[in-house]
This record gives sequence, structure tokens and C-alpha cells, in this order.
Amino acid sequence: METYTELKSFRCNPQYKTKRQDSLRTLDITSIDTPIVDLVKGFSKLSFCFTLQSCFGHFLHGEQKDPRNIERLVDSTNGEPVEYRIAYLALCIEDSDAGKVLFEKLGRVTEIDPSYIQFGCAEWFWERQNNSYVLQVEPKRHRDKDSITIGYGEALRIQDTRDRFFLRLQELLGSVRG
Repeated sequence: METYTELKSFRCNPQYKTKRQDSLRTLDITSIDTPIVDLVKGFSKLSFCFTLQSCFGHFLHGEQKDPRNIERLVDSTNGEPVEYRIAYLALCIEDSDAGKVLFEKLGRVTEIDPSYIQFGCAEWFWERQNNSYVLQVEPKRHRDKDSITIGYGEALRIQDTRDRFFLRLQELLGSVRG
């Protein structure tokens, strides 16, 4: 993304329904990281939002160089560097009562670990579709990057935060109707 910005206020979006239909029509479930397929499917059933893009977050290290790797890191003391590719969910949210409730609930997901989870906008998404918001798992100091190199210990912390992040999103999804 590399274009993370602070939250923007909702704007009138007369093309919302058309853009949502287009997005659902072109949604390729096979391109979504396996651990979050059900989550993306669940958000696609809500009438007041649609998914723009998502990523489970990937850790590349040592011999593990597959950019779509979903294997868990194991405890290690070797201190090798890890390339982390950001975990995130980007949604377009309808400017409606239900959309604003979802927006508020999404904002509370950051409470899991405010140093590693941000809720904001990404300029690239906003330029294509206003009322686009992103929740991401990334060290706050790197919030504007989509890939970073970090130490193994910090990668383990990010992995734990990412797992709690997606679990919370699944719980959130169960609490909204649409």
C-alpha cells in the first residue's frame, strides 16, 4: 500500500451500489489467502460494505521465500531477519447507519494492540473509491509500508497480533447484520 493516511470522514458516494455489485461480480475467491477466505466471504454478504483487497500477512525468512507462505513461525533464537508482508483488510463502507456501526466496530479492533494495529485510509484506495478504509497489522513506526524487514522476536509478536486481529474480525462479523 505505502499510502496509509489517517482516517477520513464519510463522503456522499452515489456510486456505492454499482461499485459494490462490480466488486462482488469480479471477486476471485481463489486469489484470497486461504486462512481468510471465510472472512472475506462473510463481509461480501453485508450490504453496507465490500472488500477491496486483503492479505493474511506473510513471513519470509531463511529458506522460506514463498511470497504466499502461510506457515506459522516457530520459536527460534537464531535471530535471523524476517521479511514481513503486511496483513490487512481494505473495505469500502456505505455511508449509512449500518455502515457507521461497522466503522465504529472496526475502529475498536485496534485495541488488541495499538502499537501494531492501525485503522485508517490508504490514499490509493480512496482515490478509486471514497469511504475506503483499511485495518492493518504493522508496527506503528512502519505503518506506511507494505513490507518490512524485522527481527525474529518482533515477527513472533506480529504473528500473535495478526492471529488475534483476524479472530476479532471474525467475531465482529458475527455481531453485525446486513
